[in-house]
Amino acid sequence: MSTAEQPARQPQILAIDDEPEILNILDLLLTGEGYRVLTAPAAAEGVDLYERLWPDIDLVLLDFLMPEMTGDIVFEHLQRINPAVRALLLTACDSPVAARMLERGLRGYIQKPFYLEDLLARVREQLAQQEEAQP
Repeated sequence: MSTAEQPARQPQILAIDDEPEILNILDLLLTGEGYRVLTAPAAAEGVDLYERLWPDIDLVLLDFLMPEMTGDIVFEHLQRINPAVRALLLTACDSPVAARMLERGLRGYIQKPFYLEDLLARVREQLAQQEEAQP
């Protein structure tokens, strides 16, 4: 099969959130849009998944308030693995921490509760920017 005949690779998204309901919603929504989705119900598990699979992960959706470690610490771990990590923060807090994370390379944040259409628009925007940046 030639390269032109191979089906396009579907983007893969890693969702890290300690709330099972949020992970289920993200999984259903994004899978329904044709994305491949990995979910991690704990910060350490998310970091581990990213460390093992980062070349195939196109975007990370990251909760801020989690029991093990906060989203800014998780983001630091992800950046150590891949300095060019694309991540969107999902947060119920309007925190100056998000502003500091944006300065360090976070791609944006979405305030919880969010509209599913808004989340999808941000995901599409990030994946389109990534596609444009690739040679």
